[in-house]
Amino acid sequence: MKYTINQISNGEDEVIVNYRTMNPEVERIVHFIKREQLRLVGWKEKEQKVIDTKNILYIETVDGKTFAYTKDNVLKLEYTLTQVEQLLNDINFFRCSKSMIINIDKVDSLKSLPSNRIDAKMVNGEHIIISRTYASEFRRILRKGAQHG
Repeated sequence: MKYTINQISNGEDEVIVNYRTMNPEVERIVHFIKREQLRLVGWKEKEQKVIDTKNILYIETVDGKTFAYTKDNVLKLEYTLTQVEQLLNDINFFRCSKSMIINIDKVDSLKSLPSNRIDAKMVNGEHIIISRTYASEFRRILRKGAQHG
């Protein structure tokens, strides 16, 4: 793949991706661009906060409420888990159980468990169980290089 990088003195920064066929290399570039631009809005106490999706470890629904967990914060989202899954589907987030989505990029290590489940240890040391319903798809995504869509 060839690429050209040009510094401009004025105007808006712009990235253009030209391709004949979508291949893994182009997919990685597109996923990276999407990931850098996507933000969610959440609530912490009575204050609205903008969440950079690359800082989210996982998103969970508890008692009908959806929360985004980062290293330092827990923020309540105004989305259902299904809506969040649709928003984040192209950027390395994965539905790992009925009530949780994890950021694949924040998984530190994996351990196989009985009944075809997976224990995903996150970068903050927390353990997330990937249920057997989702484990096969998760393994497929990892074999593909953590790029899905």
